[in-house]
Amino acid sequence: MQGFIGDILQTPTPSQVEFLTDQVILVAEDGEIVGIAPEASAQGQRLMEAADSLTRFEPGQILLPGLIDLHVHAPQFPQIAQCLDLPLDQWLATYTFPLEARYADLDFARTTYRSLVTTLLANGTTTAAYFATIHGPASLALAEICIDLGQRALVGRVAMDDPDQCPSFYRDPSPEAGIEATRRFIAQVRTLPGNEAGRVEPIVTPRFIPACSDALLHGLGALAAETGCAIQTHCSESAWEHHFVLDRCGVSDTAALQQFGLLTRRTILAHSVWIGEDDQTLIHEAGAGIAHCPISNAYFANAIFPLRRVLERRLHVGLGTDIAGGHSPSILENARQAVIASRLLDGGTTPIGATEAFYCATAGGGIALDLPIGLLRETYRFDALLIDGSGASNLTLTEGDTPDMMLAKILYLSSRSDIRSVWVDGRRV
Repeated sequence: MQGFIGDILQTPTPSQVEFLTDQVILVAEDGEIVGIAPEASAQGQRLMEAADSLTRFEPGQILLPGLIDLHVHAPQFPQIAQCLDLPLDQWLATYTFPLEARYADLDFARTTYRSLVTTLLANGTTTAAYFATIHGPASLALAEICIDLGQRALVGRVAMDDPDQCPSFYRDPSPEAGIEATRRFIAQVRTLPGNEAGRVEPIVTPRFIPACSDALLHGLGALAAETGCAIQTHCSESAWEHHFVLDRCGVSDTAALQQFGLLTRRTILAHSVWIGEDDQTLIHEAGAGIAHCPISNAYFANAIFPLRRVLERRLHVGLGTDIAGGHSPSILENARQAVIASRLLDGGTTPIGATEAFYCATAGGGIALDLPIGLLRETYRFDALLIDGSGASNLTLTEGDTPDMMLAKILYLSSRSDIRSVWVDGRRV
């Protein structure tokens, strides 16, 4: 077993900053945290004695829970920070669908996906929920790369078949074909070599209602129930999507997803900017999660997500980069933007601060996924990053900083260069 000794900073709730100094953390071979206690305590001494190896962090270094990205379009990585000049529906047709169609080329897919996963890990993202493409082999390659590089991930082969909204060169040929390809992908991911612990999960992924026929949506809902898979899709992202679903289905995006069997405890709804009070109630009752993507929302949502009000209603909310609708691969950057966006809503009367934003980036994301991640405590996985505030960077931590001050400095000032180490399930990645 591995032992680590150092300071921990985390947010167990949206309103609580927890700073634990000189803690001994004992991690089992499978990556589970089996004990945490102060080094000076009797329990801390017992944990140190049980460790086969001990790593002691330096003064000025702080251990944080790993960051969780609830919404990434993996194939869009080549167009990150580009092509953000059109409304969502035109953006998809003009730039995104042609790019995603290129993933029929497996070599192109492997090169792009390895670069993406490496970049996210270097930015402290220990868990990511990925939309891949309609291509089974390329989507499976993404899962294999996550296993190889050590990232925890949920990988979805995208299903989309509506000929009115999807181009002829990039869609499932029928609902049955989309359902069967998803079923096959689920089985393949679960039996990949090196994935015996299930660190990489398959996730049922209808792109969004406008791209899918009713038959495909019903079939994927049934398949998720049959296989026990998590689900991810877009929900009320933009004014265009919101009104499209209302016109087609006669109900809101959220209500329609419930009717299709796609609103469950392990559903991640990307964006949800245009959800109403009734939608929030449905999401809360289902226990589903929301991936708040504040940078992407600024480009495509035509509205601001009411994060504080949603947190106060105790909905499960995490953060997403929404690459490439979002121009940054950093969850910390998206956390900063979440604070800024909240100050623009309602004349700044319902803002959030660093504590709520960091909670969404860590513990909130873990709750949304219904996984024991996002906090450093017993029975959770040792997914963590080490921040060093002692070097030459914008981040400067001093002895007089309170826990709230340290968290705010880390959230607002730290960058990729301040992350010294990243672990997933106790493995340094």
